[in-house]
Amino acid sequence: MRHVLRWVTGGLIACGASQAHAAWYEAKSTHFVIYADDKPEKLQAFAQRLERFDQAVRLLRGTEDPPLTDSNRLRIYVLGSEKAVWKLLGRSTASGMYRSTMAGSVAFVPRTAGSSYTYLDLDAEQIFFHEYAHHLQLQYNAVAMPPWLREGFAEFFATAVFGKDGSVTIGKYPGYRLQGLYNSYGLTVPQIVSGSYGPLSIFGLNALYGWGWLLVHYLSFDDSRRGQLDKFVQGIQAGLGEEDAAKAAFGDLGKLDHDAHRYMRGALKMIVLKPALFSDTPMTIRPLSAGESAIMPVSIESNRGVDQKSAPEVAAQAREAAALYPGDPFVQAVLAEAEYDAAEYAAADAAADRALAADPNNVHAMIYKGRAQTALAKQRGSADWTKIRQYYLRANKIDPENPEPLALYYFSFLTADQKPSRNAVDALLYAVVLAPQDIVTRFAAVRELIQENKFEEAKSMFAPLAYQPHVQPEAREGLAKIMRAISDGDSERALGLLGGSDKTNAGVSQPR
Repeated sequence: MRHVLRWVTGGLIACGASQAHAAWYEAKSTHFVIYADDKPEKLQAFAQRLERFDQAVRLLRGTEDPPLTDSNRLRIYVLGSEKAVWKLLGRSTASGMYRSTMAGSVAFVPRTAGSSYTYLDLDAEQIFFHEYAHHLQLQYNAVAMPPWLREGFAEFFATAVFGKDGSVTIGKYPGYRLQGLYNSYGLTVPQIVSGSYGPLSIFGLNALYGWGWLLVHYLSFDDSRRGQLDKFVQGIQAGLGEEDAAKAAFGDLGKLDHDAHRYMRGALKMIVLKPALFSDTPMTIRPLSAGESAIMPVSIESNRGVDQKSAPEVAAQAREAAALYPGDPFVQAVLAEAEYDAAEYAAADAAADRALAADPNNVHAMIYKGRAQTALAKQRGSADWTKIRQYYLRANKIDPENPEPLALYYFSFLTADQKPSRNAVDALLYAVVLAPQDIVTRFAAVRELIQENKFEEAKSMFAPLAYQPHVQPEAREGLAKIMRAISDGDSERALGLLGGSDKTNAGVSQPR
């Protein structure tokens, strides 16, 4: 089985206020922390399916499964309906969301998802499985993947079928991409694999995802194409442009187009993973306390991400929910984050103090104590940076695998206009290992490596950023210029381009 998908293995280079009193539960398993206001037995069944999916992907990819702390587990918020997700995300075209930053990875999924003329039989689990495949994609490999390959990989696993006997089938046809496959909206296979297309409409994106799935399926299963995906990814990783890498790996792109269309009309293979391949996953389920349940809508909003307009509203909601629970460390830590996001730094500092008084080992509170103290110091124009950094060092001592205090320790030197120490740079580089999808830390790490003339390491570090799927063509070209400068060993040009690049356009926290 494993050789079928050898190109993705580790061996390759590289909520409204009314929700406040809902009966919320937390399910904690090997890879997930799930929050839902649902019946415990339903939550347990959901968590078990997610764990089985995780095992299926790891079996096919051949990746390791190291132990995780809470900061490394994926947090999932199960909302009441698809409409609840739309309300949270502010758009009716997004039926789920995955977001990964130095603060951790989170996902928002509906308990049920409806159908639309665009997505046909797309359901809530498929939305999640697509996003979780992305999560695993960068978990252990810093491999550059162009949009069609990255999304095709995720779609390949998204249609997993769970048998009543405990088996898992991978490779099912994604019916919700039918329209994009049979009406490609002007996209051809040569354009897709060479990246030579302009801005895409929602229909064009549907076609890109669908053909990405088909190409991954075809290139993985067809004997005549064995090894070509490996060669393509290696070419990209070596600094080749998408078109050159595609021609070197696939040969004549017109023939690839013809062969892929013929493959689509045939009988498609699937991989069936037998029940004996899977193991049971330990799990605990507990009801949230009254305080945790009261503050949960705020936690959801904060984890989704706020802006200047929404942050004060969320902070006001947090104060109201937290007023009755001044001694609850979880509640006060969530309040500290909401106050910080609203630029109420003194209030954030005070909330963090209350959380730490109740629980001196509360890492979330330590992080926001350090953040608040940094912001207050900038307002005052002076700071005791040794004292501020102690909060990050203490947090790291309690949870060494948490990337956020490591990254913040490094950034504290930049904020102080001080040259980062060797320990700070090492902390940044390890933060990228722990949070590989965080754009801010990865850009900073690339810059540090270039300054040290470690161009091969910088190229490997930058590779996953160079082919982000959710960017406009002009932004993609800007990222390609940075990659070329790094490949040429031109530190001055690379650093100049990095300083002027629009990092927000390269984000991975995209709703779907």
